[in-house]
Amino acid sequence: MAADAASETGVQHAGAGDPVAGKLKSDSERCQECHGQDGNAEDSRIPKHAGQFAGYLVKQLQDFQSGARRHEIMVKMAADLTPADMADIAAYFAGQPVMQGRLEHENPRAKSLFESGDPARELASCESCHGKNGKGRVENGVIYPVIGGQNKLYLRRQLLNWKLGERKNSTEAVMNKVAKALADDEIEALVDYVSGL
Repeated sequence: MAADAASETGVQHAGAGDPVAGKLKSDSERCQECHGQDGNAEDSRIPKHAGQFAGYLVKQLQDFQSGARRHEIMVKMAADLTPADMADIAAYFAGQPVMQGRLEHENPRAKSLFESGDPARELASCESCHGKNGKGRVENGVIYPVIGGQNKLYLRRQLLNWKLGERKNSTEAVMNKVAKALADDEIEALVDYVSGL
C-alpha cells in the first residue's frame, strides 16, 4: 500500500543512518556549503535536500560514485564517501522539515498535468508517483522523491536532462519517458508549478 512520506510534522523517514553524525559529516564533507545547513539550497540551480527520503539521497550518491549519474562536482564530492557516510548524511537531511515552495500564481494547465496527467497521450500525472503536492511517497519498495518545493532551475535542468537522455537513473527509465512526452512549454509550466508547492 502506498503511503505519503511526510508525517504530520513534515519530517521524512531518515533511514538507517545516524543524523547526528550526518550533520557533522555533511558539514565536514562540505555538503552544507552548497545544499544549505538545513538542506534548503539558496542557489536555484542546486537541489534542496530538506526532508528528502534518505534512501533516495543514498541512491543518488551511489549513482554519482558508479557513474550511473553524471555531474562534475558531485562525482568528485561522492568519490570517497563510505556507505556509512552516505547513510548518515542522508539521514541528517531527511530529518529536516520537508522543503516548501511559495506558489506565486497558479497555472491551470500545469496543475492539471500535475494532478491528472494527460490520458490522451498516456501521460501519468506527476502526483501518481510523487504524491500529493509532490511531497514524495514509497510504493512496493520504490522511492518516489519529494519534488514539491524543489528549486526551479534544478527541476528544469533535470527534466531537460531526462528528455535528452543525459540522465537515466530513474526506476525503469520512467522519467525519460515522461520528460520526452512533455513539450518545452509544459516543462516550463510544470517547473513553475512544482517549485511553488
